[in-house]
Amino acid sequence: MTETAALPQPFLAGLEAIFAGRLHLGQAMRRQHGGSESHFATVAPDAVVFAHSTEEVVALVKLCNEHLVPLIPYGAGTSIEGNTTPVRGGVCLDLSEMDAIVEVNADDLDCTVQAGVRREQLNEALRHSGLFFPIDPGANATLGGMASTRASGTNAVRYGTMREAVLSLRVVTPDGRDIRTSRRARKSAAGYDLTRLMIGSEGTLGVITEITLRLHGIPEAISAAVCSFETLAGAVDTVVQTIQCGVPIARVEILDDMQMRAINRWSKLDYPELTTLFFEFHGTEASVAEQAETVRELASANGGGEFKWSNLPEERSKLWEARHQAYYAAVGLRTGAVGWPTDVCVPISRLAECIGETKRDLEGASIPATILGHVGDGNFHVVFVLDPDSKEEAAEAEHLNRRLVERALAMDGTCTGEHGIGLGKQDWLVAELGEAVDLMRTIKRALDPKDLFNPGKIFSL
Repeated sequence: MTETAALPQPFLAGLEAIFAGRLHLGQAMRRQHGGSESHFATVAPDAVVFAHSTEEVVALVKLCNEHLVPLIPYGAGTSIEGNTTPVRGGVCLDLSEMDAIVEVNADDLDCTVQAGVRREQLNEALRHSGLFFPIDPGANATLGGMASTRASGTNAVRYGTMREAVLSLRVVTPDGRDIRTSRRARKSAAGYDLTRLMIGSEGTLGVITEITLRLHGIPEAISAAVCSFETLAGAVDTVVQTIQCGVPIARVEILDDMQMRAINRWSKLDYPELTTLFFEFHGTEASVAEQAETVRELASANGGGEFKWSNLPEERSKLWEARHQAYYAAVGLRTGAVGWPTDVCVPISRLAECIGETKRDLEGASIPATILGHVGDGNFHVVFVLDPDSKEEAAEAEHLNRRLVERALAMDGTCTGEHGIGLGKQDWLVAELGEAVDLMRTIKRALDPKDLFNPGKIFSL
């Protein structure tokens, strides 16, 4: 065992005692856990450990408290606002091997899983039960990470976000307590809502080790469609009118012309390179047909072209796989580029205006950028595609991002609909919520007075 400059021998001996052969000090493993899929610089932790139980997490937290060593929870590494970057070094706690499905309560439509279970793994295990877990951020993220960042995704317009999906959490607090935030009851008025406090806290208030989740019955009928539009405004208006008409659409995604060009190249498809909506309808055969016809009529009135249907499971999978690969497709527009994804969310009545003004900004930019998003709930993304060695391009992206967020906040929206704050949007959080951020700091200091849990994230102390 090699002593590092940052971690003294007694601490390392304690780590080895807890984790045996699951302590890693090698540079490759450390760098892997200090990197990001986005443009943030890699900052390696001083050590990486793989937990197998809540009891091991408790022991680690107590050891870190004794030696004042920062601790950064880590799942699949798919967050994109620097949410797990170990800016003060310390120990990266990888929870991906805590991947047991503890129980499935089919009659109650819920399940309990360890934090390292991935969403695709859970749905595969549920496949023969007639149930599924609907939250789909695109990446095959761990459910603990999804709870920590309050993830949502393509199904949020119908099924909500992790805020609605989580019934209860098992959490290790910064002082080493192993707590359960709630029971499995569908509602409760028992004290403070600690579950919602932990959801979206990005590992700064506790380490989530187990999650109890709401499940849903697999719909009798599922149908998907793709429709291209001559104008961006026509596509957005179709979405807004669909929601205002009360159509219970399951998914509706927008991809602008640049993003469709990228997807065609990346996924070897041949869709028209126009602003396009991807739809999915869930329900009975009759209700799905009714929903689809209503949306088709709205799309036609707004300049939409022919609906291309994908009714077979393998066709739907190919369609949504292409959507989920959109980020990599966008980055693939330039050889050697890096992506800078950002997101905002606005009230749907302002969505057309917000996306339209953003598109005009991007059309005047010197760097490629795409628009895509979960527009059914007012959330959309921009992916800037940058030369990693160009300070000028980074500055231009920063300027465009500033205009985007300022525009969203002026419309009473938010600086992030689902990516979280992490490192990248701390100033915008203050601009959005003002004095409320000081209350967040008060909570952080009360629960983590030594500032050891994922320090430097969400806000500065």
